[in-house]
Amino acid sequence: MDDVQRIWRRHQYLAKASTAFMYGIMISIAMNFFWTPGKIYSSGFTGLSQLINTLSERFLPFAISPSIGLFCLNIPFFILAWKQIGHQFTCFTILTVFLASFMIKALHPVYLTNDPMICAIFGGVVNGFGTGMSLKNEISTGGLDILGIVIRRKTGRSIGTINIAFNIFIITAAGFTYGWPYAFYSAIGIVVNAKAIDFAYTRQQRMQVLIVTDHPKTVIDSVQNHIPRGITIIHGAEGAYQHDTKTILFTTISRYEMSELQEALDESDEHAFASVTEASTILGHFYEHKLE
Repeated sequence: MDDVQRIWRRHQYLAKASTAFMYGIMISIAMNFFWTPGKIYSSGFTGLSQLINTLSERFLPFAISPSIGLFCLNIPFFILAWKQIGHQFTCFTILTVFLASFMIKALHPVYLTNDPMICAIFGGVVNGFGTGMSLKNEISTGGLDILGIVIRRKTGRSIGTINIAFNIFIITAAGFTYGWPYAFYSAIGIVVNAKAIDFAYTRQQRMQVLIVTDHPKTVIDSVQNHIPRGITIIHGAEGAYQHDTKTILFTTISRYEMSELQEALDESDEHAFASVTEASTILGHFYEHKLE
């Protein structure tokens, strides 16, 4: 069993390292193919590193490249993550940010188009998909992600307000730096980036599940063997067609766990009927896998 666990853990490490490498390529494409030619600022620390680069080119005798700025801005958050979140999480975060910085530096800008709308949209899509895939594989891309995890663990609250304020600052900076039309284009890019992250990162999307079955115990055992979720049992339901007794099972899962739910139902009751809808708001405790 120990050998199996070691092989599985090694597989997870390799998957995370590969995802970090892919993220580095995708953010470098977004930066060098779209954002830089289109004069678009990204969100978060990536956008801040772009702003620092622009200001240093204009007012300092030397330029601080976005790649160096991105890595240096994250150093205090590496320390915070090491102390507050976990060593493995921090090591993969450092690897991810390093590869992103390296790829941004190594891949020289290619001016496919200077159209700011095209650059905002496609840069947001490419970077958002890379970020979403990283989050899906439990890799942080650094910056405000780390602060968000720490604050959520300490207080149970999100840092939505901080994120919004930070991105408003980036958009305003784009307006002062390149002109106000570019501020609006940057805002479009940030929105597209967020939507692309949501599309790729399904773990945070909550789904409400209702299962109608004749074999509740078998289904419950199978589902809970696949997914660590609580299940509420509603007895005494009646089928309208044959008036036979049914049991309704109620639970909430993440969209990321949909395939495991399907597998559990196939194993336990192939005739079970399941209805899955998106849950817009969850109140109370919802189990989330803790990062190491």
